[in-house]
Amino acid sequence: MTPIADYLTEDHQHCDDLFADAENAVGGRDWDTAQTRFQDFQRATLAHFAREEEVLFPAFEAATGMAGGPTQVMRAEHVQMRQTLADLTSALARRDAQVYLGLSETLLMLMRQHNMKEEQILYPMSDRALAAECDELVDRMRRVK
Repeated sequence: MTPIADYLTEDHQHCDDLFADAENAVGGRDWDTAQTRFQDFQRATLAHFAREEEVLFPAFEAATGMAGGPTQVMRAEHVQMRQTLADLTSALARRDAQVYLGLSETLLMLMRQHNMKEEQILYPMSDRALAAECDELVDRMRRVK
């Protein structure tokens, strides 16, 4: 059995690594690499959000009856992070390292707080509530690109 927490925590780490690569490239003013790395990061992050929003959250809500609880908070934070991603895209297109790096600090703080809540609260709750379905749910999340 693959715990949901293990799978999604590893996915967080993958996104974090891509984020750092993009930020380093911007810091070095390597704009072509920055563009590629940011696109990789954005694609991975949006896929991660989709895995949660399309697979995990509905299953968790159905199993627990908590539609207005932790998943609602996570969705709201996803909206906030999507907006920051759009702002980062704009700064990158303008090759504005100062704005990009400022926004990346904001996003880093948002991601750290968000991921901590998921990894310490939501994912363990999901593993308990969805124990009989973990393998099937992780399989479905792996297919979301």
